[in-house]
Amino acid sequence: MNYRTHIVSSLAEVGQPAWDTLVARQDKPNPFLSYAFLHALHESGSASEESGWQPQFIVLYDGAELAAALPLYVKSHSYGEYVFDWAWADAYHRNGFEYYPKLLSAIPFTPVTGPRLMAVDAAARAALIDVLRATQQASGVSSTHILYPPEAEAQQLAEAGYMLRSGVQFHWLNPGYRDFDEFLATLERKKRKNINAERRKVHEAGVVLRRVRGIDVTEADWRLFNRCYRHTYRDHHSTPYLNLDFFLRIGRTMPDNILLVIAERDGEPVASSMVIHNQDTLFGRYWGELEHVPCLHFETAYYQPLEFCIEQKIAVFEGGAQGEHKMARGFLPTRTWSAHWLAHEAFADAIERFLERESGGIEAYIDELNDRNPFRTDPKIV
Repeated sequence: MNYRTHIVSSLAEVGQPAWDTLVARQDKPNPFLSYAFLHALHESGSASEESGWQPQFIVLYDGAELAAALPLYVKSHSYGEYVFDWAWADAYHRNGFEYYPKLLSAIPFTPVTGPRLMAVDAAARAALIDVLRATQQASGVSSTHILYPPEAEAQQLAEAGYMLRSGVQFHWLNPGYRDFDEFLATLERKKRKNINAERRKVHEAGVVLRRVRGIDVTEADWRLFNRCYRHTYRDHHSTPYLNLDFFLRIGRTMPDNILLVIAERDGEPVASSMVIHNQDTLFGRYWGELEHVPCLHFETAYYQPLEFCIEQKIAVFEGGAQGEHKMARGFLPTRTWSAHWLAHEAFADAIERFLERESGGIEAYIDELNDRNPFRTDPKIV
């Protein structure tokens, strides 16, 4: 079948109805693929050519129908990706080669697994991979990286010549808990005691928590959250990726997917977190504090969202990138994937050998984590 191929620098060239219709047809899409989220990233300048994220989305049309699409960026750095290739870039530099620009298919600043090769059927998906391969060859970039695709897409990319890399995240699963106490009862005694102690510290510090659904979030709430977010980045001597314009945009365009947790003491805000969710999955995203309160991060970013998941019967809480400490709070290791192509044959061979060694380490790491399962092995022992 012959498809019309376009490279678009703005989702406005596709239009929200066509984009969101294609997203909805994918297996397990998430809110980060929505027109509202991606367009807000671009239009706010958070992910733009000026910030080193130049959108060059590949879209395929079958007549008037959007048949396939790939979120794709020309990157001039490796910030905001969460699959780290700094060592690869350094090796290029030390040998007199340019690593940037590179091509990256990902949701900016969002280490969440989801469709990347979006298509209406297998034929359109195969054509999309062919266009991606032709694009990377013609563009003269050093490499192409597809981050956090589902395993099935990762395997398709491997068959097309991409090298696979795996990683680990920590996800919480809800089998249908009636309340937070029922969840706690499934954990080992020491884990339960630690969680109760952490929550008690926050309460004894005089902190009051409130959860605000997106539809009820005011501009003042967003300004508060932005202050908390930027303050914490500053405390870590880092530059925040997102800005107030982005938060206000998603607040207007996708409120049904947003929950803010606001922490106050003596009527004054001290911290806030934001999570994104749909009907079956909640995604831990951003947090910030204006003053330090022991254990408040765990309360706002984990325990309040966990309670929300239980109340709303949300099945999965994806905790975001890294963080073994999440296991003590009931999160379990989950494998993630990325796919990579490098134009330079010698570097590609070296990185392929590195990935083979790394893969063995990941397998051993997951086995070790599973041996430290936080849940009780004997349900009769409390």
